[in-house]
Amino acid sequence: MQVFAKRNIALALCFASGLMTSLPALGWGQTGHRITGAIAEKHLTPAAKAAIVKLLPNESLAEAATYADEMRSNPDVFWRKTSPPWHYVTVPVGKTYAEVGAPEQGDAYTALMHFTAVMKDKSASRADKQLALRFIVHIIGDLHQPLHAGNGTDRGGNDVKVRFFWEDTNLHAVWDSKMLDSKQLSYTEWTDWLDKKITAKDTQQWYSLDPNVWIAESTQIRDTLYPEDANNMSYDYVYDFLPVAKRRLQKAGIRIADYLNNIFAATSKTK
Repeated sequence: MQVFAKRNIALALCFASGLMTSLPALGWGQTGHRITGAIAEKHLTPAAKAAIVKLLPNESLAEAATYADEMRSNPDVFWRKTSPPWHYVTVPVGKTYAEVGAPEQGDAYTALMHFTAVMKDKSASRADKQLALRFIVHIIGDLHQPLHAGNGTDRGGNDVKVRFFWEDTNLHAVWDSKMLDSKQLSYTEWTDWLDKKITAKDTQQWYSLDPNVWIAESTQIRDTLYPEDANNMSYDYVYDFLPVAKRRLQKAGIRIADYLNNIFAATSKTK
């Protein structure tokens, strides 16, 4: 019995290890996603805010923003097989997303289009709209994380091994969470600091409901992020790129709000 038990544990560990290495890393970490949701909530129209409260009572957009990542531990096929590709897009160097398009299994762009249609569908169930809203908030955040517009060669930087403050990790993880978390701020502190710096001119210049624009921005930034010395990423790298990450978080928050404001303005007119 002990032999079988040890064998089963080993198999389980191998499966878990294979699963973790085969899946891309999450988008912004929990702190980053919560920042985008919390910033968005500050820029909703009264109509959008009321509709969201009705759809997700007692759940902030900061909480909703991490749902799609948290549910990836769910053993259901939808979460383990169907939805993982919906967190990123692939755009090779020198190409645009429009030129490449989505793979057969779909991607963040096609998922966003699907969930947008669900939100606008008067016959969609409440549960479907709740899922759609959570995914929309999450996906827009993901598309503003530059390495979630991957080049197709290194799994969005997951395969780029680096040492960040003398710790072995990978480039994707640095951008998902490690760079933000190195400042030891809560998501509410980040939100307060970043939102105060968003000007009226910023909100006007950043306005875009077109994911192709967000993806193009991310791919352009993505190609500048690869370090010259992957074994020595610390203060200099943070100095150069934390301002870039901050701006992407600010833009994501504003665009989540703009996107949802547009959806709920459209749905209110069809009632």
